[in-house]
Amino acid sequence: MIHIRKSDERGHADHGWLDTCHTFSFADYHDPEHMGFRALRVINEDHIAPGAGFPTHPHRDMEIITYVVAGAVAHRDSSGGEGITRAGELQHMSAGTGVQHSEFNASKTEPAHLLQIWILPERSGVTPSYSQTGVRDLPGDGPLKLAAARSGDNGVLKINADASLFVGKLDAGKKIDYELKPGRHAWLQLISGKLNLNGRILESGDGAGASVKASRRPAAPGRPGRRFGGEDPEIKSHSERPSMSNPCSQSLPRRRRTFCYSISPEIRSTCSGTTATQPLDFFARCAS
Repeated sequence: MIHIRKSDERGHADHGWLDTCHTFSFADYHDPEHMGFRALRVINEDHIAPGAGFPTHPHRDMEIITYVVAGAVAHRDSSGGEGITRAGELQHMSAGTGVQHSEFNASKTEPAHLLQIWILPERSGVTPSYSQTGVRDLPGDGPLKLAAARSGDNGVLKINADASLFVGKLDAGKKIDYELKPGRHAWLQLISGKLNLNGRILESGDGAGASVKASRRPAAPGRPGRRFGGEDPEIKSHSERPSMSNPCSQSLPRRRRTFCYSISPEIRSTCSGTTATQPLDFFARCAS
């Protein structure tokens, strides 16, 4: 079963310097029906005015990943982490025991467009850390590239969660199949363009959640897990131009399409504070 969350259902705030849409409850936006999705707590789509940003503020016990869609973001934190993340790059901060940080649009003339993703950590009280990477620097030539994982092997971002973050590109009219195994849950967030997800059309800013119940007995030999959504496994990029009906839409070239989704298994124990014991795989997908 797939649950669709339309773009215009998201929380929205325009602060002048910041135009933001919240997929889940955040700041002054509160929706008890959308407090997060498993270990995925926040997906904010931010448009930041030139030279503006978030002044120094605290975080703790949260895995915070930023994917820059356009422009550049300057980061500085109290753990010594510092850097500029540009379009097509990702940064990760593990807040752990507590950290103070700031985020600003690195340009004085151009706006910045980004997704900020918060994932509940696997363990609380870890030492804060910061890292960043570029999609072009990641290993692999397939449609998805591993960008972040608990292991942090092969140069990917190391995160304090049983999670994996993938990025990739998909040409208009092409498709990918992703097998969602028993006990897994998925969230897809479309950044721009239009997609056919198991026969259901998603437009810019739309999200979709899917779940597959854990199997109580082993699958028959040779029998795979259910496909994403459990029906038609197709995730297809459309060539139509992105919808401009929501405040977080952005006009992109005709063949540029971007989306992201997350996958996590059944909750295995109760959360304590902001710490989760539920693994999560998060996928960011760029289709061009």
